[in-house]
Amino acid sequence: MDNMMPFELINNVTKTLKDDLSSEIKKGSRLSVAAACFSIYAFQELKNELQNIDELRFIFTSPTFTTEKARKEKREFYIPRLNRERSLYGTEFEVKLRNELTQKAIAKECAEWIRQKVIFKSNTTNENMMGFINLDDKSYSPINGFTTVDLGCERGNNAYTMIQKSCTPFSDAYLSLFENLWSDPNKLQVVTDEVIDNITAAYNENAPDFIYFVTLYNIFNEFLDDISEDNLPNEATGFKDSKIWNMLFNYQKDAVLAIINKLEKYNGCILADSVGLGKTFTALAVIKYYENRNKSVLVLCPKKLTNNWNTYKNNYKNNPVASDRLRYDVLYHTDLNRKSGLSNGIDLSYINWSTYDLVVIDESHNFRNGGKLSGEDDEKENRYLRLLNHVIRKGVKTKVLMLSATPVNNRFNDLKNQLALAYEGNTDYIDEKLNTTRSIDEIFRNAQRAFNTWSKWETCDRTSENLLKMLDFDFFEVLDSVTIARSRKHIQKYYDTTDIGTFPTRLKPKSLSPCLTTKKSAINYNEIFEQLMLLNLNIYRPSHFIQASKMSKYSELYDDSGSLTQAGREQGIRRLMAINLMKRMESSVYSFNLTFVNVLAPIDTKEGDEVYEKLYNPLYY
Repeated sequence: MDNMMPFELINNVTKTLKDDLSSEIKKGSRLSVAAACFSIYAFQELKNELQNIDELRFIFTSPTFTTEKARKEKREFYIPRLNRERSLYGTEFEVKLRNELTQKAIAKECAEWIRQKVIFKSNTTNENMMGFINLDDKSYSPINGFTTVDLGCERGNNAYTMIQKSCTPFSDAYLSLFENLWSDPNKLQVVTDEVIDNITAAYNENAPDFIYFVTLYNIFNEFLDDISEDNLPNEATGFKDSKIWNMLFNYQKDAVLAIINKLEKYNGCILADSVGLGKTFTALAVIKYYENRNKSVLVLCPKKLTNNWNTYKNNYKNNPVASDRLRYDVLYHTDLNRKSGLSNGIDLSYINWSTYDLVVIDESHNFRNGGKLSGEDDEKENRYLRLLNHVIRKGVKTKVLMLSATPVNNRFNDLKNQLALAYEGNTDYIDEKLNTTRSIDEIFRNAQRAFNTWSKWETCDRTSENLLKMLDFDFFEVLDSVTIARSRKHIQKYYDTTDIGTFPTRLKPKSLSPCLTTKKSAINYNEIFEQLMLLNLNIYRPSHFIQASKMSKYSELYDDSGSLTQAGREQGIRRLMAINLMKRMESSVYSFNLTFVNVLAPIDTKEGDEVYEKLYNPLYY
């Protein structure tokens, strides 16, 4: 370098770092590199020059090959855990070189060269180290990695590259810095053997199971990164020795383990398996797991399902899991609005809602509408807010398991409102845990927008396949994280159903029109409906009692500018009531009093209305 030119800029366009190093490396040169990664393809580009150097000292500027020590014995294969370790075989920008299928030969030659002339050390601290290259008395900085992109052989994704080349005396600072780092055992650890082992793996003759395990790893590596022992079910609790666990089918056991993982990680889960796949038994196994950990469990269900849940916790002869001695409390959705009285044997005036570690909500779609109130006034809180404010937010950290075969009615907010119970209505709790690019609120807004657009398409285009294409990846990431939903087809396709047997074949529905009675002379439904429609039902026609002089005033108040009038509304209500009466008769065919119909039918319309009003309208008199 000209003494009048102590600095030179290399832009990797008009002049590349590879070209400059090729011209500067001499026989017996000493090369020192501090960089984030090392690629065998960078070695390939400078192979002829590097064969002539005296030595190469390489520092990984971030901890590399230090997280998992290589064993002394030669291993058949090793799957690197970090991107900078995988980059030995080429970075994402060197995929073209990998596709040339020359990796095996390059790796073998590189490994032999390393054994003769290279020492690798790695940063073992949390301190940041800048990358640079020292070549004899010259230095190059900044350097990110020792790859074909940094050498200027590949484009990469850099908008620009500016590398400053300097010589003595300006390069002395870099030379001194490298020497100080290299000799500090508190900051660096020798990892040469680990690097050689990993490069050697690229040309070893591996057994078939190597391909199998590497394939599995590359498919599931992102999932494996998310696994934590803290979130996995603790089998030491003995829940797998329980009666309920051993009664489950294989697909139900998978659901139990997945639910526990989601409850531990995200604090909530929706089990949305199809009807008939045993959501209740799956939930009982989850309850058993948490009860074995001395957790307090509450089951919230509709009142009609009381016996179903009580059976499995009581010492009944028909309880198939009586030996598990489940002890959860059972209350009803409506109890959230009550502050006193007995419910299922529990005094609501004394119950401490805030001490439940797990809440299982059966038919959770009943909470799909969420809560619109602030929650500051207890008298105005709906069931959703009572559950959120007094059970989930207060006291212990409460996990929420929701059971519903239909978690979504006609809008995605139905699902979002249920999931909000798991993250206490605070989106920050869930956003930091999900592997998504957007917040959960934005994800559901986008999903609903896509659904609204899809729902307006022609029937031939409004297919489930087209809807799935419109929903983005983040939406499916949310579903995968906090929901489990399998159909019978899914179970038959992915599970061994030998123990289950075949599911019943769904028959086409048959339309039946039973008669009121087998007597041919009796009145039929159509005749009953005709008689009902003759009734004026004046109790549903308040405008009938308005004085003629006031009629115009009420018309201004209640009649729309369009075609809807108060008289029209009343006519609709009267027809609806007649239909409701008809339905009641249909639902009680066998207890219907035919004599009453025969007596009622001949009644004159006016007289009938007067009788009706005297019976049911106390203001008539």
